[in-house]
Amino acid sequence: MQFLRSLLFALIFYPGTLLFVLAGIVAGAVGTPPMLKVVYGWAHFHHWLAQDLFGIRTEIVGTVPPGAFLIAVKHQSMFETIEMLLVARIPIIVLKRELADLPLFGRLTRRYGVIPVDREAGAKALREMLADAKAAKATGRPVVIYPEGTRVTPGTTPPLRAGFAGLYRALGLPVVPVALDSGRLFPRGLLKRSGTIHFKIGEVIPAGLRREEIEQRVHAAINALETSAP
Repeated sequence: MQFLRSLLFALIFYPGTLLFVLAGIVAGAVGTPPMLKVVYGWAHFHHWLAQDLFGIRTEIVGTVPPGAFLIAVKHQSMFETIEMLLVARIPIIVLKRELADLPLFGRLTRRYGVIPVDREAGAKALREMLADAKAAKATGRPVVIYPEGTRVTPGTTPPLRAGFAGLYRALGLPVVPVALDSGRLFPRGLLKRSGTIHFKIGEVIPAGLRREEIEQRVHAAINALETSAP
């Protein structure tokens, strides 16, 4: 049954995503508000599938305050990359450049608002990210970043990537840390499990801290739900 549900999810979600992408591109030609409605419709579509097919519920402790913040999120699964569109408020997303360069999907993400990062390009990628970040700050929207840089397995707490500190310094925004445990139920691969995914939104961390302090506080906060860390 788990396999069949997982297969059905893939057969519905990915073709459905293509339809939402096409609709978003068309809506974007009309204006930003219609395009945003399509994007949020896609996020609700994913949420509904996870809930009704897998029996996955989300439990959120705390709230993301309104306004411009840097939202630092634990990354264990594809689940939170879409769910954060609902948890936050019209966030600009830091994501790997390969996604932003995809045909159609990449076009829509750039129209929506993303900060593409080439993780293999070193200093050049960091400079480009910071330039995009400053443009993002001017919009007044929050910015979501996954400071570990890639998906990690539950129980692991790798150090934050250098790009987080650079973005924190360039934006000059307070940080909202978000811990989660999505990897237990929604791991990489086909098979998913039922249960509850927890989001814990931590206390706001002020702007202007030293690199060592901000990294330590964010690292601790986004790993608040890890119970088997080494």
